[in-house]
Amino acid sequence: MDNVRLILFLALAAVSFLIYEAWMQDYGRPQSPQVAMTESTGAIPDAGDSTAADVPSVAVTPDLATPGAMSAEMRAASAAPVVVETDVMRLEISPQGGTIASAWLLDYAVVPERPEDKFRLMKPVPPNMFIAQSGLIGQQAGALPTHEARFTAEQAEYRLEDGQEQLEVVLRWQGENGVAVERIYTFTRGSYVIGTEQRVTNASDAALVAREYNQLQRTDFYDPNEPSFVHTFTGGVYYSPEEKYTKVSFDDMRDDKLDRSVSDGWIAMIQHYFMAAWIPPRQVQETFYTKVLDDSRYIIGKYSPAVSIPAGATHSFANQLFVGPKLQDDLAAIAPGLELAVDYGWLTVIAQPIFWVLEKIHALVGNWGWAIIVLTILIKLAFFKLSETSYRSMANMRKLTPRLQAIKDRYGDDKQRLNQAMMELYKTEKINPLGGCLPILVQIPVFISLYWVLLESVEMRHAPFILWLDNLSAPDPYFVLPLIMGVSMFVQQKLNPPPPDPMQAKIMMALPFVFTVFFAFFPAGLVLYWTVNNIISIAQQWHITRQIEQAPAKQKR
Repeated sequence: MDNVRLILFLALAAVSFLIYEAWMQDYGRPQSPQVAMTESTGAIPDAGDSTAADVPSVAVTPDLATPGAMSAEMRAASAAPVVVETDVMRLEISPQGGTIASAWLLDYAVVPERPEDKFRLMKPVPPNMFIAQSGLIGQQAGALPTHEARFTAEQAEYRLEDGQEQLEVVLRWQGENGVAVERIYTFTRGSYVIGTEQRVTNASDAALVAREYNQLQRTDFYDPNEPSFVHTFTGGVYYSPEEKYTKVSFDDMRDDKLDRSVSDGWIAMIQHYFMAAWIPPRQVQETFYTKVLDDSRYIIGKYSPAVSIPAGATHSFANQLFVGPKLQDDLAAIAPGLELAVDYGWLTVIAQPIFWVLEKIHALVGNWGWAIIVLTILIKLAFFKLSETSYRSMANMRKLTPRLQAIKDRYGDDKQRLNQAMMELYKTEKINPLGGCLPILVQIPVFISLYWVLLESVEMRHAPFILWLDNLSAPDPYFVLPLIMGVSMFVQQKLNPPPPDPMQAKIMMALPFVFTVFFAFFPAGLVLYWTVNNIISIAQQWHITRQIEQAPAKQKR
């Protein structure tokens, strides 16, 4: 395979790989053997499904009872949620089980054209149903409130006022056996982390055994505003110090129930740009589980060890619930490994430093579009010598094109003698036909890493650039940038030595048009990077080619 064919093949392979990677992100990857889900003690058996449309049965341990179905009166009462508003989010908490049924993120719009229409991450009904549930289970049914129990609140609305740093919302449940439970949600200014506490007061005359559970439930995710060819992973994930970050796709949940004892980990449901995660207290061995209901509702949850609460005593189960955007700096400070929810795939080790540099550039220039351009220049500088080697090799190959064509005309279909003559010519002229390809091969992992950085970083969601490019996370609405990219690719191809075979030449000439169609559906930030990279490459390649072509004339003078 000649130099030009291999270079363009690598470029096409890189784009094809990105599309494949995006598809795999969307549909999940098979578990590797070392992180395959295995059975452990205390497995969670199936329980009868709830009659409610938006809540499942709680997963129970063998020694604990299954909660009863929710009554029609409870379902009717749950229609009046408790509304909580802070400076960054607006929530609706259902009195039925204290479930967080709705969540709007006030700093994020659905589309940039309507900033008043805030992004809704959680909702209690399909499509895109997504809720956070909690409950307690004991040795007897009804002794403790599950996510189907009826709670009461002192107010219908709570608001974090100006100058107020924290807001506490308390929901109460009173059992017939003298057991009382307070569900306490604590909100902090500027934070997407919600402190949760279930405080159990045992006023009965006997000891009480209790477990706490927390779970996230959702249906599959559909976003009509997401660009075509852009697919990211939606599903469950969990983190443990031993296995690190592990995806649990919806297909995985159907095929094999998760049952894992974990200390110092967390569980989450993630989607493009946003997530919700339950973060248990440190140094507590909890059990992570998954469950599928009606083949359309997926649950990832956790439950605590059983705790004995003596008569007259009080015990609290504390957790943190994160509901918000995947801001990497914030996530890293909340829990170990939580920043890995910004999923850069297998090239995370390269992608994270690239994002760090991009973020620092943005802090200086104040615009993500200009930050991408500056980053592209820095990457080109980092690979300057490699690129120079590649372009010199291509320029030398370009000089040999007439002689290569003469060899081809001389030997015709005699492939063996043709290859021998070409190798002899390369040896005489001291040219490595692969010299232009290997430097590009080295740069492909960097390009793929940058692709995921630009695709996964919520910081660039709806980020404006200049003129008509008001959203770098969406395709160019007028296709101007993809057309410029296609023209730049065409010009760059003209600087390369043409393939000796006419059919190959036609195929190579068609590639800029194929890439233009591909990139018309890619986010503008990605197309901006590729376009700037092409323009810089053209300038560098033209300069080197001109130097080599003028070298014989200078030697004669």
